[in-house]
Amino acid sequence: MSENTPQNVEQLSVNTIRTLAIDAVQAANSGHPGAPLGAAPMAYVVWQKFLRFNPQHPEWPARDRFVLSAGHASMLIYSLLHLTGYPEMTLDDLKNFRQWGYHTPGHPEFFHTKGLDATTGPLGQGAAMTVGMAMAEQFLAAKYNREGFPIFDNYTYSILGDGDLQEGINHESAALAGHLKLGKLIWLHDDNSVQLDTATLKAESEDTAARFRAYGWEVLRVQDGNNLAEIEAAVQQAQANKDQPTLIQVKTVIGFGSPRAGTSKAHGEPLGEEGVAETKKALGWEYPPFTVPDEVRQHMDAAQRGQGFEDAWNKLMDEYRASFPELGKEVDAVLAREVPANLAEILPSYEVGGKAMATRNASGEVINALAKVLPTLMGGSADLSGSTKTTIKDGGEFLPGSYQGRNVYFGVREFGMAAAGNGLSLYGGVRPLVGTFAVFADYLKPAFRLSAIQMQPVTYVLTHDSIGLGEDGPTHQPVDQLAMLRSVPGAHVIRPADANETAAAWAMALEYEKGPTALILSRQDLPILPRNHAGVKKGAYVVKDTDSTSGEGAQVILIASGSEVSLALDSADALAREGVNARVVSMPCMEVFRAQDQAYRDSVLTPGTKRVAIEALAKMPWYEWVGSGGAIIGMDTFGASAPAKVLFEKFGFSVENVVKTVKGIL
Repeated sequence: MSENTPQNVEQLSVNTIRTLAIDAVQAANSGHPGAPLGAAPMAYVVWQKFLRFNPQHPEWPARDRFVLSAGHASMLIYSLLHLTGYPEMTLDDLKNFRQWGYHTPGHPEFFHTKGLDATTGPLGQGAAMTVGMAMAEQFLAAKYNREGFPIFDNYTYSILGDGDLQEGINHESAALAGHLKLGKLIWLHDDNSVQLDTATLKAESEDTAARFRAYGWEVLRVQDGNNLAEIEAAVQQAQANKDQPTLIQVKTVIGFGSPRAGTSKAHGEPLGEEGVAETKKALGWEYPPFTVPDEVRQHMDAAQRGQGFEDAWNKLMDEYRASFPELGKEVDAVLAREVPANLAEILPSYEVGGKAMATRNASGEVINALAKVLPTLMGGSADLSGSTKTTIKDGGEFLPGSYQGRNVYFGVREFGMAAAGNGLSLYGGVRPLVGTFAVFADYLKPAFRLSAIQMQPVTYVLTHDSIGLGEDGPTHQPVDQLAMLRSVPGAHVIRPADANETAAAWAMALEYEKGPTALILSRQDLPILPRNHAGVKKGAYVVKDTDSTSGEGAQVILIASGSEVSLALDSADALAREGVNARVVSMPCMEVFRAQDQAYRDSVLTPGTKRVAIEALAKMPWYEWVGSGGAIIGMDTFGASAPAKVLFEKFGFSVENVVKTVKGIL
């Protein structure tokens, strides 16, 4: 190879990133070699020249954030993690790309691979999550930084491709970031003019730069994606602009150096042994597969400088704690995601027989009670705060240049909002809530799914929970959405029956750290039930049992959630008058109840006893609980436009129909 000058070491490092990527894809006979070949120079510049991180402590809270939104190019970031010294990313991991048990899955997976800041692959969402990360940095900086103590002060970077830019979520998120003037957010566009099917010009003709400028972004252009100095100058210029997010369009060649360079064939399949050999020849690479030259390993190892970054921040934090003891304790608590031990006492309590209340209203009261003890509880809704009751009173507004506010106006951007919620959570220290009508879960579902995959405790406040919405009709009545949300592994979907269950549901959301919680809340007022936090927290519990003085057990168990629990209670009284003993079970959260031990589940749903489930939504999730001999009073159709009382009667949610159904199975 050439003499070891600084410039040659840099080029050798770039080519090491490239060859590790194509060797891994070839070994797996699966993957995407084209993007790493083209984007390696910009990734090298960001990681080597700008990114502050510590490979020995990947979770260091003051690090810069980097998200590979073009997640199919995962070998790009795996190569960088290995070369910069992340202990878990071994050469053996690279050699076993996409194989069981290694840290190199097909797309980057947060939690699975240390050093990643997000799970990516579904295009558009990676970059969208960086908007939330940049929001979190600005919020925490505005709240906690003091003169001479910039304890929250980092940049957020993303490399994204044409597919990311084409997805609808990109338009939502880019518009929000531009509006909020998130100046420390920098996106690098791998502008190679090619996508999986064909050249981009056959799928789009928009002026991307003009679009982003219209959103309020600074747009820079790097004409030669292999020119490291040009890329470095652009990133420096982006960093200097604190008033606008920046899009850097880097003109690259997909599959650079390969026989498929510049074509869609370079995108999603191995190059083949001959193609790998030709590519390495074009790059001047003379080493065996999976080789990291000694000078590259020494040049790119970030352990020493990373520890230096963290040591300096730790010293700053020690001085901050000494200068601001109470603030220091608060910062430590929020970064540790601490929840008050006396949470049940903090939450509102409602008296049986008191004024009926919609669970969305109860949720609003709980949010404001929690806001007093959780200083980084923040978020908002998709232009529905008045309806979802998600406003934090006296919490201020999160606005351009005024980032200490806790109420965010996401606009009618459900998907972008939920992705930002993921970013807020991934950043750390922030407890995000996002709200909309339950029916619009359709718009945010892909982000909800990523909340679950990434095990992020984002709280989704989803109101107007059933046909009880009434006059707005079937377009706004969420008949099918809960079945969809309940199918997501790791997510908790809680439909509380009253104000007391709502308070307990919020406690569950705050205590559940392994995934998102969707709170499904009513618009209509519901009677107050006895407070039973312990029962709610087990997912299901007995609200009313049979009269023990009779000596007879339940002949039927009525299982319900939400507004239908009150209907089940009224129906049990009616059945008792006809000599039928009925137990009533509230099941606000199927997922949590399913996780209880068999003894508890049997104590609630007695084996061998007939069961009837009642929920004004799709029947599908309830078959698990009623068995083949039971019955479900639910929805087989969409709803209709009429007052809620009329709809419940017309669709069979009445005492008379429950009694009739019970008699039918007995």
